[in-house]
This record gives sequence, C-alpha cells and structure tokens, in this order.
Amino acid sequence: MVTARTITPYAAMVVIQLAYGGSNILIKIALEKGLNQIVFIVYRHLVAVLVFGPMAYAFERNKRPPLSFANVLNIFLLASLGTTIHLNLYYVGLNYTSATVASALGSVIPALTFLLAVLLRMEKVMIRSVNSQMKVIGAVICIGGALTFTFWKGRYLFDGMTKTPLINIQYAKMSHQRDWIKGSALIITSNAAWSAWLILQAVICKIYPAQLSLNALICLFGSVQSCIVAVIFNRQPATWKLGWDLNLLTIIYCGTLNSGLVYYLQMWVISEKGPVFAAMFSPLLLVVVGIFSAIAFAEGLHIGSLVGAVFIIIGLYCVLWGKKKDDQVKEEPWSRESCVHL
Repeated sequence: MVTARTITPYAAMVVIQLAYGGSNILIKIALEKGLNQIVFIVYRHLVAVLVFGPMAYAFERNKRPPLSFANVLNIFLLASLGTTIHLNLYYVGLNYTSATVASALGSVIPALTFLLAVLLRMEKVMIRSVNSQMKVIGAVICIGGALTFTFWKGRYLFDGMTKTPLINIQYAKMSHQRDWIKGSALIITSNAAWSAWLILQAVICKIYPAQLSLNALICLFGSVQSCIVAVIFNRQPATWKLGWDLNLLTIIYCGTLNSGLVYYLQMWVISEKGPVFAAMFSPLLLVVVGIFSAIAFAEGLHIGSLVGAVFIIIGLYCVLWGKKKDDQVKEEPWSRESCVHL
C-alpha cells in the first residue's frame, strides 16, 4: 500500500537533485565572476552552521548523544570526506578539465557507492536473485544513460527554451592549463570521497541519531578544515571580501539550502533507505541541470540528451524496483524461496 511515508524518500531525493541543479547554475556563474572556490566552501558551511546550529540546539537538546571522542572523530571524518576532500578536489579538478568531463565522471558515484556497500556487506548481491540482477542492470543502464547524455549530442531538438539567455556570463580565463589526466584523477577521487561519505553516514546516523545536530557539526568541521586549506593555498586577503552581489546570494543559497536543508534530508533518506538508494539519484542531476541550462543560458538540447535522460530514468527505476523487492524480503524473514545464494 502506497503511503506518505513510502513516497517521501523518493520525493525528497527528487527535491534534492532540483536543489543541486539550481546551485550548480549559481556556482557556475559565481566562479566565472571571480568567487574563490575555497573561500566559497568556507563561507557556505559557515552559513549552514549559523542557520541550523541554533535549530539543532533547540530541537534536539534532549535526544543529542554526548560528544565522546569516538563521536567527534567520526564527525570529523564525515566532514573531511563530504566537504573538505570532495568539494575542494572537485573544483580543482574542474579547472584542469571541463564541466562536461566532470559531469560524466559524476555518473560513477552510484557504481562506487554500490561497490563499497557490497564490500562492507551493507548491500547483498546474489547472482541468481532477480532483485540483485535488476539492481546491477539498472546501475549499468543509469551510468550508460549519463554518459550518453554527456557525450552524444546528435541533432538539436530545439535551440533552448529562451531565444536569449536569461543570464549572461563572461567566461574568465582558466587559472590552470588543461591536464585531462590530472583533472580526471582529482574528480574521480572526489567522487570516491562522496561515495564513502554516503556509506559512512549510514553507519554514523545509527550511533548519532540527532541528524540536525550531526549536520551542523559536519558543516562546522568542514568550514574549519577548508579554512585551513585556504590559509595554505589562498594567500590573497581580497578574495575573502564579499559585496551585495550574486556571489553573496550564491553563498547564502548553497549554505542554507544545500549544506543545510539538503544534507539533512539526504541523511534522513540514507537512514531510511540506505546509501545506495540515495546515490542512484545522482545521474538525475544531469537532466535537471540540462533543463535549467536551457532556461538560464539558452543552451540547446540535443537528441542525445533526450535518449540519455530516458536511459537514466529506466536504470533508476530498475534499481529502485530491486531495492523495493529486497525490502519486502527483509520484512518477510520466513520467505526463503526468493533468496538463492551463490
């Protein structure tokens, strides 16, 4: 029976991808207008702490576990993987490659997360089980759809949803020369850190169930860590100055919505459905950004975008079907017929 509780994780993950899509557009513009990437990471997480820290203190005062050394170490590790390593390496890798390559390499997140979950026995793969076959096939289709969306253009479906861009940006000169191998390696490492972050969240949310407080602490540690990185690699005081412009809007938007609300929603989804479920929605971001870019920048959509989007949706459906069947088996431990082990 379909209830609000069963639908909510699916709706939450779609909302999360929409939020990420909007932030991608704003970040793209802000970085081109000169916003320093490390300074941006520091400020956005500080905003999240200032907004959600008081809320966490007020609403989770009685359910918040004590900050033991083990808990502090776990949260510090979460912050390192999900904010400091992932975001900093991603933006540096983007300087060496291109947005197209970065988007394509992002499609490996579901596969990496699935592999880590299997190795850590958080996800079961039984070759003769239809459920496992659908999850593996769906993951492959999803990755193939993302690669198709990114690299196969084909003829234009239409020349953008607007005749002229709603947002005009002047592309700044790249601060680094192109180095596809170095850039790709950095982005893959960044995606591996993100996958590990999703996995680790599933573990730590069980021992530290105060998710609002957990997210505020992750943002606090992430901001401090990135500040140290900034002191080492960015010795230009002028980059820390902010004005009443789009850069400030981007920081507030990403800090409040992405680092705050979206991270919190993602934690809840992971605690309910697992890290693989959350990771499988990542390729949907390509579709969202493609639509937003067609509106904001008057970018044309190609037939490859349509075909890739269809494959992404089909692959996502296959994985979610397999996950749903696995959940049904877990709810019926007496049923052994559907589980055929190797």
